[in-house]
Amino acid sequence: MKLLALIFPFFFWPITSPVEDDYTSDTPKTELRKISNNAFSKGEYLKYRIHYGIIDAGIAELMVKDITHKNGREVYHMVGKGRSTGMAEWFFKTRDTYESYVDTKSIIPWEFVRDVNEGGYIIKRHVFFNQNANTARDILEKNSKNYEVPVNVQDILSAFYYARCAETGNIQPGDVLPIEIFMDHEVFPFQLKYLGVERMKTDWGYIDCKKFIPVVQEGRVFREEEGLTLWVTDDANKIPIRLEAKLAVGSIKMDLMDFRNNRNPLQFRK
Repeated sequence: MKLLALIFPFFFWPITSPVEDDYTSDTPKTELRKISNNAFSKGEYLKYRIHYGIIDAGIAELMVKDITHKNGREVYHMVGKGRSTGMAEWFFKTRDTYESYVDTKSIIPWEFVRDVNEGGYIIKRHVFFNQNANTARDILEKNSKNYEVPVNVQDILSAFYYARCAETGNIQPGDVLPIEIFMDHEVFPFQLKYLGVERMKTDWGYIDCKKFIPVVQEGRVFREEEGLTLWVTDDANKIPIRLEAKLAVGSIKMDLMDFRNNRNPLQFRK
């Protein structure tokens, strides 16, 4: 069930910030970028069923919960939740919550909260990003310190939404989208490699999807040869339809089971 624990954060209630100091007031090293977003907006809700064959293993939810302000900037408050269901509750009970406050213009995080319990393995993080000075600090870490991070670094939840804003109109098979993610006090160089367009069957009909495989450095979270594949709608929304992780026998799949308030209409075909 280790893969189940990995799938929850890959797709990815408000926690009051205990610190709101001048952490982000340093002199900027770089000017914040501007990114056009036509993929999502406030109120979007995505729900996924995680299953192994006919066996339900879990539920994952992603919400653009609200628009608020951090550090004088307008931000989306994103929330991702994952939980085990059915038989998975018996031997690998999982309760994961991720929150990210993402700049509406730059699509970079200012604050990130991770609160997970995966089979009794508990992780708690509360990270403040100084995107002006390219540093990050986890206030829950003992002897909390500033970590140097790359320009426009992402957390694991904001990376999902940043990838959806990427311009893919002229993308060709073999092209990659690089993303650098700060997680567990490390920077993970991450890529989404494009494979082509595939028509996928859903509960609402067929829909054309772009097919990707996630790749990171050897020894990191995912490697290309591990057989993790992602299909996202071939439209402005770029909504993930399916995530599949191959196992020695069968595969674990995450399929879209509900969606609301998407920014653009989804074009399903019978």
